[in-house]
Amino acid sequence: MRAEGSQDERDVTFLLAGKRGVCRGVRRALDLARETRRRHPDRRILLVGELVHNPGVNRDLREAGIEIAPDPWAGGAPPGPDDVVILPAFGVPLPLLARLEKAGSLRVDATCGSVTAVFRRVERHVREGRTVLLHGKPGHPEARAAVSRVRPEEGGRYVIVRDRGEAEVLGDAIRGRLSREEFGRRFAGACSPGLDPHRDLGRIGMANQTTMAARESLAVQSLVRAALADRYGAEEAESRLAVFDTICRATQERQDALREILREPVDLVLVVGGHSSSNTANLARIASERVSAYHVEDAGGILSAEEIRHRVPSGEIRITRGWLPPGPVTIGVTAGASTPEGDVREVMDRIRTLARAR
Repeated sequence: MRAEGSQDERDVTFLLAGKRGVCRGVRRALDLARETRRRHPDRRILLVGELVHNPGVNRDLREAGIEIAPDPWAGGAPPGPDDVVILPAFGVPLPLLARLEKAGSLRVDATCGSVTAVFRRVERHVREGRTVLLHGKPGHPEARAAVSRVRPEEGGRYVIVRDRGEAEVLGDAIRGRLSREEFGRRFAGACSPGLDPHRDLGRIGMANQTTMAARESLAVQSLVRAALADRYGAEEAESRLAVFDTICRATQERQDALREILREPVDLVLVVGGHSSSNTANLARIASERVSAYHVEDAGGILSAEEIRHRVPSGEIRITRGWLPPGPVTIGVTAGASTPEGDVREVMDRIRTLARAR
């Protein structure tokens, strides 16, 4: 944590998280994308979805001539042997990977090593005959890629739990208190087809989407273990739940650094990063439990000293009035793992300018 400020009482003091912004995996993905463009200046380059969840980064890639296509076969010319295809940091689902292999394109794999570790853990749970429990967000590209490794078309089973509330519902299913119909309704779109909660939740292997909140993953784990103990007994529950922490180190470090800021007397916290970024949204949620927190994509979200455009924990993008207290004011600042440091500096500069103009 580091403080930046001014002696001018109208100005602001910023407490900067010691760990913030672009992580090693994101930096590697960016370097690979730029190097691919440099090595293949005359070839068509396709990126399967966003490289990372940062609008500025993806805008720069488009300006460099890299096409971003979540489904390379939807519209336009499909990938072929003369094209280069970049796999994003989140990885891609196995069926899509098989189609890319068949297309014969040159593939550049920018999948983060921490994400690859999740895939390996999921595959191990499946080999052991366990139903995979993923603490994650069903619509997130990393979660979709991870559960594809379960191979549900071959009989593998998975369920995705977003938070503690859903883990409590899953616990009721493990205890036999939830009907098959109710389970199907509650986890629609978040479990493998045909999963039977009365048959398939007796042996579970847990993994985490790398960008989730670590403390919440521990809470999910405890709730599931308690449910298994209620049904099978505490001793047997230990063998029925296999757990491996796949929260990435960078995610954990950024959460820990934010908590250091929250121990200080701050008036509010700004979290900078893409609104679709899971790890950034989790930082904002952690901060909002202690103080007013605003998740902005970049300096463009700071509309004025009176208004700010930000993402709230529900996912809604909202404009809030009266967000910046009259000075002097102390603001905690952190950023998600795909946020360039330049974005953080621009946000701080924008706030300084507005504060001085008051």
